[in-house]
Amino acid sequence: MTRLLVPATSANLGPGFDSIGVAVSLYLTMDVLEPADAWWIDHDLGDDIPHGEDNLIIQTIQKLAPEVPAHKLAMHSDIPSARGLGSSSSAIIAGIELADRLGQKGWSEEEKINMANAIEGHPDNVAPALAGGLVIGVALEADRVLWTKHTFPHIAFVVTIPNKQLLTSQARAVLPKQLDFAQAVRANGIGNVLASKLAVGELEEAGHLMEMDLLHETYRSPLVPELKQVRQSLDGQAGVYGTYLSGAGPTIMTLAHKENAEDLADILSHDIQDAQIRVLDLDEEGARWLD
Repeated sequence: MTRLLVPATSANLGPGFDSIGVAVSLYLTMDVLEPADAWWIDHDLGDDIPHGEDNLIIQTIQKLAPEVPAHKLAMHSDIPSARGLGSSSSAIIAGIELADRLGQKGWSEEEKINMANAIEGHPDNVAPALAGGLVIGVALEADRVLWTKHTFPHIAFVVTIPNKQLLTSQARAVLPKQLDFAQAVRANGIGNVLASKLAVGELEEAGHLMEMDLLHETYRSPLVPELKQVRQSLDGQAGVYGTYLSGAGPTIMTLAHKENAEDLADILSHDIQDAQIRVLDLDEEGARWLD
């Protein structure tokens, strides 16, 4: 049996809208079973996730390598859907990896990220899901991404996952059509400096910049009141670098010192109702085969 592992991702990190993402230690696991007459994925993820050709993983395989013989697959995923943790990106990357392996394509990492971006529409989740770590990138065209993977300090992610879905389409619908020029210039500057601080590991300053976003959190925060609650609960607590809305939400990420992470999670478990609180690590490897 051949097994594929694809990590969850957390995008934006505040003002790094559609361009900054990290891979974290929740996983989609896919086992490749026997050849079959038609593609089929066994899973226990509920009726909302198709088993057959309507599944995004199978659609990705058939789009990129329609000649690959059908197989039976078995999937397990710790990545909740519509929570801002890259569930669709993990599925797209899984489809690309399966097409590459079963079709003996030999695609490069660069080619895979370009393919994934063409399907997803932006690289902030798909790039770290494939490459792991912290990735900063931009799509110059639909099928051409410029990106860089950076090392990331040894920290923890204290994760608040509200027990509700928030579709990306809903979260994007509340964004403004345009920004005032002066506001756009400031937002651009904050995002640029955030990227530079993350790249060199200056987390105190990066964490401060994460909470200064002008591009999306202001507009989405009414949809995710837990964001304000988490920030209030952790205000002044030791080991907190910064808190941001993960992707389109509703998941909230807090970057924290490893030694303080469990204590911070205990505080949030007490203060935040109807949510899962987890402590995760950075995944530095990205998608990989466990042969």
